[in-house]
Amino acid sequence: MQSTLECTGDGSVCFRGHPASKKHTGKWKASSLTIVCSFCSYVAISSISKNLVSYLTNVLHETNVAAARNVSAWQGTSFISPLVGAFMADSYLGKYWTALIFFTIFIVVSATSSLTSIDPQVWPVWTDTISCQHIIFFFGLYMVAIGYGGIKPCVSSFGADQFDDTDAVEKTKKGSFFNWFYFCINIGSLISGTVLIWVQENYGYGIGFGIPTFFIALAIGSFFIGSEIYRFQIPGGSPLTRACQVVVAATRKRKVDLPDDSSLLYELDGKTSAIEGSRKLEHSSEFSFLDKAGVILWNESDGSRYPWILCTVTQVEELKILLRMFPIWATGIVFFTVCAQNSSMFIEQGMVLNNQIGSFKIPPATLSSLDVISVVVWVPIYERLVVPIARRFTGKERGFSELQRMGIGLFVSTIAVAVAALVEIKRLQKVPVPMSILWQAPQYLLVGVGEVFTSIGQAEFFYNQSPDAMRSLCSAFALVTVSLGSYLSSFILTLVSYFTTRNRQLGWIPDNLNEGHLDRFFWLITGLSFLNLLVFLYYAQQYKCKRASVT
Repeated sequence: MQSTLECTGDGSVCFRGHPASKKHTGKWKASSLTIVCSFCSYVAISSISKNLVSYLTNVLHETNVAAARNVSAWQGTSFISPLVGAFMADSYLGKYWTALIFFTIFIVVSATSSLTSIDPQVWPVWTDTISCQHIIFFFGLYMVAIGYGGIKPCVSSFGADQFDDTDAVEKTKKGSFFNWFYFCINIGSLISGTVLIWVQENYGYGIGFGIPTFFIALAIGSFFIGSEIYRFQIPGGSPLTRACQVVVAATRKRKVDLPDDSSLLYELDGKTSAIEGSRKLEHSSEFSFLDKAGVILWNESDGSRYPWILCTVTQVEELKILLRMFPIWATGIVFFTVCAQNSSMFIEQGMVLNNQIGSFKIPPATLSSLDVISVVVWVPIYERLVVPIARRFTGKERGFSELQRMGIGLFVSTIAVAVAALVEIKRLQKVPVPMSILWQAPQYLLVGVGEVFTSIGQAEFFYNQSPDAMRSLCSAFALVTVSLGSYLSSFILTLVSYFTTRNRQLGWIPDNLNEGHLDRFFWLITGLSFLNLLVFLYYAQQYKCKRASVT
């Protein structure tokens, strides 16, 4: 039997359900396997998504409009579906088993979907626009989105689970985990966007879509072989139910006075929390109305018998944490609205620039890979250079706090769009002589720097600050901001088009950009991003970090 000192302090267990050994489980030897797994699965999903429009138009013979609409709908599903897997992981199955289930879905449908690349003539055709090939492909495509969506929040948070929050040394290494995790999936994006796309274009979609199946098999293998050395967090039941119980209980007791001493609020004795797999949370003074859910009346003594009337302090604090995190979460939407310009308006700007560099022509969309290259370059720089320097000034082991890191990224991304606006002003001044497309390089590189700070900082923040039993779900909500950022970008474009084309005006973004004012659109996004930064700074200063009990 292991002593308490030999076990982790965060309540994690080993594969056999015993308290996890600090020496024989977890840390880099376990988390590195989850990084390899994420790399392989990201290569697989990227190799499908990056050439999806080409496949829909060239193989399934869809129109450009239909293909673009189908790709947008599929991408939206890919960023919403993580909520399903995260809810299952935190509530009932745990991250490990949820990931394995969704891996199985991913590999089966990926293999099935690769069959649709066979000559269309062998498939039955039911109407002029629908064939058996269409049905199988789109079924597989959406199942892939669901499969990968279920994997992503589980594997990333499971990898972070391999470091003990109660151990100062391991907690510092957890910050490095998020950096290298993001680094590896961007390497995967580079590989899929270059090598695998080339394979698809030159050797056919049969091999091109078969490769993702191979990489998913590698992902499953790398994930499964670490079973004996992993640390597992016990699922704590439905977080939605617990939140609703707090609201109902507090509402029922809205006329009850709160005690002056918060220690009189209901909580279990000892170290054990009422929520399975979660440490106790210390009481905070914010949102005091919710504390009424923990007031013990004369006829109440056991919250487990009256869960909709009496809730523990830890359960109440769970909901408070979510409410405190919400404004921080919302600011991420505008950040990803800026990032969305990489694949939309930045490319359209590049299409009217001179893409001839010597004897080569650089496709405008290809230049967007500078964003990924910037991330790949800056992660090691941040880890090896920025953190040690920042540590001397801030005294923090990780150089910056998660919120400080996110704020720096929001500032840099604001500068990125401002640079794009300045480039557009200069371009319009030189019309009809086109400027070199290389003028766009700084804005792409700056967006990449912003991602290193904000995207990784956001992932670390939502993992560390979320309740123990809700880490996958909070990570999934962070992913949703990517989707919402794209939707917000589309909404802004719609409004700009509507208001600037009234009275038969050409508008800011006409078909011929030489006759428009794309610079004004970029300034609008810059202003929105700057206001978003100010809102973030306000709520970041007000934010009170989670305090988990260690006694």
